[in-house]
Amino acid sequence: MSDERFEIAPEVKAEIDLWVAKYPEGCHQSALIAALLLVQQQNGGWLSNSAIQATANYLNLPEITAFEAATFYDLYHLEPIGKHKISVCTNLSCTLRGSDELLACLRQRLGIGPDETTTDGRYTIREVECLAACAGAPMCQVDDQAYHENLTPEKLNALLDQLDANDAKEAHHASE
Repeated sequence: MSDERFEIAPEVKAEIDLWVAKYPEGCHQSALIAALLLVQQQNGGWLSNSAIQATANYLNLPEITAFEAATFYDLYHLEPIGKHKISVCTNLSCTLRGSDELLACLRQRLGIGPDETTTDGRYTIREVECLAACAGAPMCQVDDQAYHENLTPEKLNALLDQLDANDAKEAHHASE
């Protein structure tokens, strides 16, 4: 467990404190799930060992408690991920309606499969269980935010084109 020491940013500590305040005195563990998410956001979308340790220490919890949560839940990433995380639902409804075609499309276009990141660090693909949008199957979620339903490979390619265009605009504005 030896990576560089991680410091939780003051603004993240303030957000964690808001979560802690929602629970009775002495129930810091109840805020652990939210705290790990906040620390993961601060750390570029993933939890290093030292980030998990820092979270446990801040909440005054045993480190093993934080590690158990971080390794149990699918919403945490224990390795660096790409700028854009594409989570493709592969539960029954999505599989029956074509999620395999979506994964094949992503593999062809990006050159990676599930749980892999492009060499340029732009995309990570995840296979996930039910995202609770079965009526819109097949579907994916982008960057833990937007749901994209009733997807076809063509619609998925258009979505990737839009992400690429947005990134190009961002890069252009950053260089000005």
